Amino acid sequence: MFISLNSLGQQDRADLKKTIKTIASRHPAKIGFAVIDLQSGDTIDFNGKAHFPMQSAYKFHLALAVLKQVDEGKLKLDQQIFVTAKDLLPNPWSPMREKYPHGNVSITLAEILSYSVSQSDNNGCDMLFRLIGGSSAVHQFIHSVGIQDVARVATEEEMHMNQKIQFKNWSTSFSAVQLLKLFYDNKMLSKSSGDLLLDIMMKTISGPNKIKGLLPKVTIVAYKMDSSGTNSAGVTVASNDIGIVSLPDGKNFAIAVFVSMTNEEEKVTDQIIPEFTKGAWNYFLKEDTLSFQRNVINQQSDSIDLLL
Repeated sequence: MFISLNSLGQQDRADLKKTIKTIASRHPAKIGFAVIDLQSGDTIDFNGKAHFPMQSAYKFHLALAVLKQVDEGKLKLDQQIFVTAKDLLPNPWSPMREKYPHGNVSITLAEILSYSVSQSDNNGCDMLFRLIGGSSAVHQFIHSVGIQDVARVATEEEMHMNQKIQFKNWSTSFSAVQLLKLFYDNKMLSKSSGDLLLDIMMKTISGPNKIKGLLPKVTIVAYKMDSSGTNSAGVTVASNDIGIVSLPDGKNFAIAVFVSMTNEEEKVTDQIIPEFTKGAWNYFLKEDTLSFQRNVINQQSDSIDLLL
């Protein structure tokens, strides 16, 4: 029986969707997944339009807004930002506070940006919000580039003061990968700013076992993860990761996985994201094989046409 290469591709797509549904069905959680081929724009999602609390994944969105102002000349990467002791709140996660425990020091914008994204520094994050005009400036910028299914209304300090506020900072997994594609296609930032943010994301040290967890160790991944931790009721409100993954042939895909409202143990929840990513990885490897086969067949057809 003859099976076309197009049919095989459709079957692989169906297999990925089935894999994602199977993984999701094993967990008592709200789960959203989306993956996009960064070359073709082809997108596959599961619960991709549902709203999920972003937690620190929104620091990618914040970094885009900051670097846009750098490109516009409103800010400079080497400008010195004076950090006071009051800027370094004692409760939020803050590696920057650990390095500068007493504050009263000048730090470049580039360094604060790196702390905020690659180390998910919450104090640095709020300093950037204040610098560019608040969370509304990020919200407006992301909407201005055509990404509507996202909301950014509260800072880290505000979320720490009232946990319910975290639900007002939301995204869909579908909109997250669409934003990553705009970033990848250099449609928002200058090349230098885009390269800088990509490098910072590749140097992220938090959450190494999420998107990267089941991929080959040498895989290059630029990502921004987050986790709410488990609250007093034993519920993890959010465990998320968004990022860009490089395949062995140099092609790339973007992925977003949001896991919310689960009472499973953290180590169990943390397996969901790498399992989804490995499913996407296997899908794109198969797609690359099919693409190679199509090219061979096309070349053979061209040769036959020439002979005729």
